[in-house]
Amino acid sequence: MTATDLARIEAPGLSLVLGYADEAGLRETLDALVTAGVASGIARRDATLWGPEAEEEAAKRLAWIDLPRASRELVEPIRALRDELRAAGLDRVVLCGMGGSSLAPEVVCGAEGLPLVVCDASDPDSVRAATGTDLERTVVVVSSKSGGTVETDSQRRAFEQAFADAGIDPAERIVVVTDPGSPLAQSAEEAGYRTFLADPDVGGRYSALTAFGLVPSGLAGADIGALLDGAADVHDALITDSPDNPALRLGALLGHAARAGVDKLVLASGGAAYAGLGDWVEQLVAESTGKNGTGILPVVVEGTDAPGIQPSTTDAILATYGPEFVFDTVSPVSGWGAAVDGTLGAQLLTWEVATAVAGRVLGINPFDQPDVESAKQAARALLDATPEDEPALLVADGIEVRALGAGLAESLTATGDPEAALAALLDRLAAEGDRGYLAVMAYLERAAYPDLAAARPALARRTGRPVTFGWGPRFLHSTGQFHKGGPPVGVFLQITAAPRADLPIPGRPFGFGQLVAAQASGDARVLADLDRPVLRLHLRDPSPEGPAYRRLRALLGVGA
Repeated sequence: MTATDLARIEAPGLSLVLGYADEAGLRETLDALVTAGVASGIARRDATLWGPEAEEEAAKRLAWIDLPRASRELVEPIRALRDELRAAGLDRVVLCGMGGSSLAPEVVCGAEGLPLVVCDASDPDSVRAATGTDLERTVVVVSSKSGGTVETDSQRRAFEQAFADAGIDPAERIVVVTDPGSPLAQSAEEAGYRTFLADPDVGGRYSALTAFGLVPSGLAGADIGALLDGAADVHDALITDSPDNPALRLGALLGHAARAGVDKLVLASGGAAYAGLGDWVEQLVAESTGKNGTGILPVVVEGTDAPGIQPSTTDAILATYGPEFVFDTVSPVSGWGAAVDGTLGAQLLTWEVATAVAGRVLGINPFDQPDVESAKQAARALLDATPEDEPALLVADGIEVRALGAGLAESLTATGDPEAALAALLDRLAAEGDRGYLAVMAYLERAAYPDLAAARPALARRTGRPVTFGWGPRFLHSTGQFHKGGPPVGVFLQITAAPRADLPIPGRPFGFGQLVAAQASGDARVLADLDRPVLRLHLRDPSPEGPAYRRLRALLGVGA
């Protein structure tokens, strides 16, 4: 990009630099948004902004715009509870939640260097590690709008059992965040749990500044008052119908570029204290826009010099967050980019408004997630039926290889090793041309395989295409929506492993091992039914030091 390609916008607590390849087209999109009063309409909670099909859902999903002020009343009660818990020696905060209920607190606490144990996995090894550590100083926040999310409900049951087994009253240790009138609110009241009720007119991925984001963050010690201050500072600029509205500009760029086929959003920290913001933006943008065969796919990369920024890729927007300006050294050939700097609170609210605006530009409803439910239904069906897994096509070095969808299994019948199977999948990616992407989906214990995420840059180098990496089932509430509802150009690599030992779920006829296996199989089957190729590599030996994992690392180029 040259200096003439850049536009700079300043707002209280936020600065934005945009790079664009089509100034006239972007200006036309922006002017249409200003003329239609979209920013002020969001402030008025105008549910008609996204068309008649979205109106019913939007009517109950727009209260997030007022949260910088409305959530102020939560600050003192959260602070008082934190002080009470600390006085009782409870300084280990565990958060049980999925998607929007866990990602924002993880970013907030990470920005302040505060420990927060996030329990958003279904594999028994992860849950066992969370429930079997330091219970004498642990408080658990259970976050779910309804309480019906199977992962969170199962984790709650596991902690209740763990506390009871340790002679600890769960009512002294469990804090619930949920919507008013939800089944979880009712059961929490019956159990005597401390409960915070969130605004029901805010969807999960827009809930960073509700009780879902503030309670676990505040109990961990974060300055949630300052977080709200940052959002309040920029609030008025974001609801103004002006071409200088930074969220309106960012949303116009995201939507306009995606309509032109530049639909990958590469997210990199530019020296931000809140380095984990990309994971939160990933969930917000992917789940909000990936539907009806369109959308924006976020690709979270390791830094501004990481493989996957790919200046030669024509379908990628480069978006950085933080104070480091990199467009003078990293120039995407697509010509599209955004650099956003500001306080964390300002970032959260700006990206929320921009995502809603991008949804309008794309002509979709940014508040529903129709394809997330499909994987849940498939997992429930497998839990009810408990079928045998399909036979492996081949087994080598302790790795079982399976293939689903798009005739992938037939193309692997002549292969004799996992390397050839992976090569066949990557051939499918190459066949998608300059729109395709590879999604790596790992249903494993995160803490046991910390280097596995390095498969993302390794495969990006190998393929020259955008590559995402997600831990399952967490990503099902994020990029999982885009995988199924977005453009049908993805190829999928699923990695699973036998657990070291299963863990029962109290009150359920299945354990965590069966649950995570059903979630992985259900997700793969839904993708296959959509005629997308899925390669599944299953480790018979789950040991991170074992030969199967060593072979997998070599196969994926981890550590190479």
